[in-house]
Amino acid sequence: MRNTLTLAAVVLATWGLTGCGSDTGSADAAATPAPSAATTLTIKDPWVKAATAGTMTAAFGVLTNDTGADVTVVGVESPASPMELHEMAMQDGQMVMRPKEGGFVVKAHGTHELGPGGDHLMLMKPAAAIEAGDEVSFTLKLADGTTVPFTAVAKPFAGAGESYAPSAPAMPMGSMAP
Repeated sequence: MRNTLTLAAVVLATWGLTGCGSDTGSADAAATPAPSAATTLTIKDPWVKAATAGTMTAAFGVLTNDTGADVTVVGVESPASPMELHEMAMQDGQMVMRPKEGGFVVKAHGTHELGPGGDHLMLMKPAAAIEAGDEVSFTLKLADGTTVPFTAVAKPFAGAGESYAPSAPAMPMGSMAP
């Protein structure tokens, strides 16, 4: 009986040690890539303002960062149009739309709203009309080199007084019909 208990103890001790620290286990753990920002940055409720061909318009939604680190969106692409990241800001006492220098920072475990009258994804010159119900593909480009693809549904929207029509580099809000 004593030999059986001793043998069982040795087997259990050996089994426990191989489960905790073998070279194979640590190599496998090191080879497993950490999740990238692309798998944890999402866009909720994405939509794009319907527009005629060649007319500036914008895409909106809520960027959600589920990581423990800030994530910066530095660019956006779409097969529908050349794109820019834009913001609305006060300039010379007037609310203007302009390219967003440095991109959109989405704080760790936070959100960043893209909405009419605020930060948005600007479609500079859509090649074709974007009609209500159309689905438009986008790809967010992050500072770490990863990308986040998503699709937004087009909706009719009268606007929040902002102008999506070209004028100067800084566009006064409400200077032209949206």
